[in-house]
Amino acid sequence: MTRRFEIDAETLPDLPGMMLVTAEALKDLGGSATIQELDEKVIELEGVTEAEQAFTMPRDENRTRVNYYLAWARTYLKRGEALNNSSRGVWALTEGGAAITSLDETRAIYDQVTLEERERARLKRLAAKGAKSSQTGEIEVLAEDGPDDEEDWKSALLSVLGKMDPAAFERLAQRLLREAGFTKVEVRGKSGDGGIDGVGVLRVNLVSFQVYFQCKRWKGSVGSKEIRDFRGALQGRADKGLFITTGHFTSQASDEATRDGAIAIDLIDGDRLCDLLKENRLGVETEMIEKIQIKSSWFDGI
Repeated sequence: MTRRFEIDAETLPDLPGMMLVTAEALKDLGGSATIQELDEKVIELEGVTEAEQAFTMPRDENRTRVNYYLAWARTYLKRGEALNNSSRGVWALTEGGAAITSLDETRAIYDQVTLEERERARLKRLAAKGAKSSQTGEIEVLAEDGPDDEEDWKSALLSVLGKMDPAAFERLAQRLLREAGFTKVEVRGKSGDGGIDGVGVLRVNLVSFQVYFQCKRWKGSVGSKEIRDFRGALQGRADKGLFITTGHFTSQASDEATRDGAIAIDLIDGDRLCDLLKENRLGVETEMIEKIQIKSSWFDGI
C-alpha cells in the first residue's frame, strides 16, 4: 500500500496525508482513542519504522518528529471540526470526521484552517502595530499557536531532566516510586547489574510484587531492542519490570513490552513522567490565578 506521508530527519511531512490516516486510525479504534493509542495505530497503518520514529525535532530532541506532526494533524482536524478531545486526553471523531474518506477532504480542511490561521495572524500583527504606533523599529511577528495537545511546560521540564546527572535521575525515580506507594526502593547505581537500576516492592491489597526498574535519560525513541535487553536482565528474578525514560517508546517497543508469554514490562515515557512529577508535586508547582470580581450592587445595600 502506498504511504500517505513520509517521515525523515528534515523535511515537513504531508499533513493532509497524516490527517487522513489519523481519521482512518480512529475509525479502526472505534471512533475514540488516547493520544498514545492513536499515534501507535497511525504508525502501524503506515508501517513507520523504528528508525523513522527515532527522528527528533531540531530544537527539541525530547520530541520525535512523527509524534510532533501527528499532534499538528489532530489540531488541524479539530479546528476543522472533524475531531474533538476531552479534558482527559481522549480524542474522538465528530460526525463530519467519521465521513472523511479521501485525501481531497483532509486537504480541503488543511487549506481552510491554514487560510483562517493566516488571517488571524494578520489581525494580530495589525493589532500589535496599532499598539506600537508611537514606537519606532520593527514589529515582531507573532508565531501561530502550537498543537492543541502539546504542552510547553513538558518540553521545559524534559530539558531540565535531560541535564541531570544519571545518579540524580535514578534518585528522582526512587523518590517518584516511593510517592507512588512503593516500599524498600533501592537504587543500585553503577553496579552493572544487567541494565537494572533499582528494585522496589509494591503492595496491592494482600499481595506484594518485587519490581525491578530501569531509568534512563534518553533523547528520541527507545526501541524494542532496549526492552528485550532489559527483559533479559529480569529473567529468573522478577515477574514484572518498569522502564522509565525521558524519551519516547516506539510502537514496536510497546508491543515488545506486552508480548505474550514474556515478563510484562510497564513503560513510563517522558510525557507520562512529566504528568507524574506534576501530580506528586516533585519539582513542578501549579500556580492558581485568583480572579477577583467586584460586586458593586453589594455596596449599594450597605
